[in-house]
Amino acid sequence: MITTTASTVPVHRDISARRRIPTSRMLLYGALTLGLLATLAPFAWMFLGSVKPTGEIVAHPSSWLPDAPTLVNFDQLLSKQNFGLYFFNSALVALACVLGNLLFCSMAGYAFAKIEFAGKRLLFSLVLTMLIIPGVTTFVPLFVLVSNMGLSNSYLGLILPFLVTPLGVFLMRQFIRDIPDSLVEAARLDGAGEVRTFLRVILPLCRPSLATLAILTFLAQWNNFLWPLVIAQTEEHYTLPVALALFSVGANGTNYGLLLAGAATVVTPIVLLFLALQKHFVQGIASTGIK
Repeated sequence: MITTTASTVPVHRDISARRRIPTSRMLLYGALTLGLLATLAPFAWMFLGSVKPTGEIVAHPSSWLPDAPTLVNFDQLLSKQNFGLYFFNSALVALACVLGNLLFCSMAGYAFAKIEFAGKRLLFSLVLTMLIIPGVTTFVPLFVLVSNMGLSNSYLGLILPFLVTPLGVFLMRQFIRDIPDSLVEAARLDGAGEVRTFLRVILPLCRPSLATLAILTFLAQWNNFLWPLVIAQTEEHYTLPVALALFSVGANGTNYGLLLAGAATVVTPIVLLFLALQKHFVQGIASTGIK
């Protein structure tokens, strides 16, 4: 019995040593926790401020928790403003751009990754060059082009310039390039053309990258402010960010309650979309080598 008891002491010490967390890892967890709190703090302030009266929002000193929670800001947003139209415009533009990018970027990515044609390297070099050119430098030429086409103040003018993006083409090309060539060759040997190979073989294997592209495109277009502000010249084509920026500022100053309620409403669909597709999003980012 003495021998057995003595032999169990090192075992307990070994288990406690294994359970002990190294100091470096604890510091890392602490730094990550602080970073997470700093990232979530503005969102927490936005959602809590959206249920505060305007006087409580601008009070000094201000408090995080509302003293008298109210939904008057959301009531004003949904009833007094033409919220349904603005939401429809934002949803239409964002979803159309998502569908366009999923189709055209995946087609271009397949061509760059699996099809040999003249000028392939030159065209892909142009795509990479477009990635490093700031969008503000092409804003004025793009506006002039869309205006000359007679697409100002139209849904097509809001959607057409963003149906294909260089980032989407690059993302899909990197993912499709890792698909084994043997699968494509087997489909071709079975008599499948390029379109059928793309639809039946490539697209089913691209779900993670397609989910990643969908989230990135939806996020960019749902939050897009400058382009709709310039193109949409009448209220019937305003998107949510433009409408909130214009109607939350009145003659008596900024209505911060309405602004925060609108911001919370704009952010919610993005959060829900990410939560629904986060598994595919992380997998798509990891598999394409983007850090």
